[in-house]
Amino acid sequence: MTKVRVTVWNEYRHEKLHQEVADVYPQGIHETIAEFLGKDAELEVATATLDEPEHGLTDEVLNATDVLIWWGHMAHRDVEDAVVEKVAKRVWDGMGLIALHSAHFSKVFRRLMGTTCDLKWRAEGEKERVWVVEPSHPIAAGLPKDYFEIPLEEMYGERFDIPAPDEIVFISWFAGGNVVRSGCCYRRNQGKIFYFRPGHETFPTFFQEEVQTVITNAVHWAAPNKGPKLEFGRSEALDPIQ
Repeated sequence: MTKVRVTVWNEYRHEKLHQEVADVYPQGIHETIAEFLGKDAELEVATATLDEPEHGLTDEVLNATDVLIWWGHMAHRDVEDAVVEKVAKRVWDGMGLIALHSAHFSKVFRRLMGTTCDLKWRAEGEKERVWVVEPSHPIAAGLPKDYFEIPLEEMYGERFDIPAPDEIVFISWFAGGNVVRSGCCYRRNQGKIFYFRPGHETFPTFFQEEVQTVITNAVHWAAPNKGPKLEFGRSEALDPIQ
């Protein structure tokens, strides 16, 4: 069996600087995600962090990655533009990308979206109700048919300045009244991208079963389809030109 090779990328700054985050994710958000993904026999999981050489995303690592998961928040500006371009090229060539929570504002996600990706936010610990608006989508497999709830989360709200998604799998409502498109699918050249909203660093969101199910499903959805490599430029005529 050929396994899907997954790299979980995390800034790994909050956990080192803020005790309240380290209390929730003592080994780092990336290790929490890698642990539950590692229970899937079809996945081969590795991690990378911001302060490693080349942010842990060397050519060797990227070329051996089928799906890259990205979590970032406080250090978007510290990601080198050269690495951003390498990641974008790999997505165009077929690597899947899953952007989690504040990765909406990462250089990588904004590069691939072409918009500001800005939104409204409020970090007061509200209930989030994640509505499953495409229950037949593979990313929604195994979830309750209508919605699931996250007890405490940071609020993100519309207007969310992203391009119209190819598919919207989830829409979230918050106890304070806001709503946001929270599960968005895109295709960029040969690569597939999924943005999933939950995952603020001070809440144990990534330990919740439904959230783990979504991310695991998204990895399988975003994996390369092994189709023919696209070619561009001048093309010879298939038939004689009269």
